[in-house]
Amino acid sequence: MPEPVKVTVFDDGPIEIQGPVTVYNEFGKVIATYDEEETLYLCRCGHSNDKPFCDGSHDDTGFCHKVRPKEE
Repeated sequence: MPEPVKVTVFDDGPIEIQGPVTVYNEFGKVIATYDEEETLYLCRCGHSNDKPFCDGSHDDTGFCHKVRPKEE
């Protein structure tokens, strides 16, 4: 049985996805496929030159967003 996909949102950084995943554009075209050995990073700052993938631009732009659970 394959390991489940793990999603981690980093403070002041990207979204990390570990596990088998396929990324589609809005028209259903596959733009990337990752196996369970690979790690994918998605941009949260909006400044990546390789959107939707992270290229580390958040470090240069001062992107700041702390990840906190919603209050219940």
